[in-house]
Amino acid sequence: MVNTAHETAHATTEPAPAASPWSAVGVSAFDELVYRSVLHQPDAGAAGWALLTGAEPARVRDSCNRLLALGLLQPPDSMGGLRAVDPRVAIRALIRRRETESELLAATAEEMVTAHEAGLLREEPSRLVEVVSGEGANAARLEELYARAEHEVCVFDTPPYLAPRTPQLDLQSDLLSRGIIYRTVYAATALEDPDVLLHAWKMVELGEQARVMPSVPVKMLVVDGRRAMLPLTSSDAGGYCAAVVRHSAVTEALQKLFDLAWQQATPLGQPVGEGELSEGERTLTRLLAAGMKDEAVARHLGVSLRTLRRRVSELQDRLGAASRFQLGARAAQRGWL
Repeated sequence: MVNTAHETAHATTEPAPAASPWSAVGVSAFDELVYRSVLHQPDAGAAGWALLTGAEPARVRDSCNRLLALGLLQPPDSMGGLRAVDPRVAIRALIRRRETESELLAATAEEMVTAHEAGLLREEPSRLVEVVSGEGANAARLEELYARAEHEVCVFDTPPYLAPRTPQLDLQSDLLSRGIIYRTVYAATALEDPDVLLHAWKMVELGEQARVMPSVPVKMLVVDGRRAMLPLTSSDAGGYCAAVVRHSAVTEALQKLFDLAWQQATPLGQPVGEGELSEGERTLTRLLAAGMKDEAVARHLGVSLRTLRRRVSELQDRLGAASRFQLGARAAQRGWL
């Protein structure tokens, strides 16, 4: 009795056999065994494969029908009975089919999530907005929103900057490396900060699509048009307090607000033709396109106001522009902006 109990206990601790990789494409262990038998003895027929597998012929025939449906066997022809399809071809086809099914399932899941979220909001409207307080909580929520991005992130960037920028820069770089579209509309006042301007140009080089306006309505982040994050703290109150808005008519309206501003904004930092501008002229043109005041542009370039205005005048002469507005229009026509 003691030995029996010991043996039973020992048996329950043995690891379960590893699942066959064939199960990932919908092939059972027995169907795999039959398929291998067909590969090993193509001319044996159902009776012969039954002997190889140790199963009843009827069960083997049922398995062959399943393998036919999966594309692992080809039906009988004038040359003979069932034949195995080349495993390289058949397995790749099964993998592609499963990938397609997975994509369809994922799309269905998105539809179900939308219905689920709408149901929750109808049941409890307070779920629409989540208030996040504290620097750490805001950083964690922002990281979660970035991680869930699937298609596009849209940002209104404007001072004041209450949180450190470095963590967000790393998140943004990761998004761009994943192929996520990242669009930012900067307020011109934001780009008067040399660090912000340097960051913007660096992100443009990595793939960010950036534009600039004299001002933006509100600091904002919208992910896939479904979730949004906006600060609740006023510009003079300090602290870290934001609202996270779930998918609803509100997030759709915020996406439309961003798209409208995007259409009206000026592209920032797009490439220019080799030899058309010196590096200094390229920087100057970008700063002017950002709508900065002369004092801010002069600080960025490290020159006096007199020198700055002389350089602007020289650019106007090159393009035959009578005003800065005309200078911007003609620079855009040449692809300098």
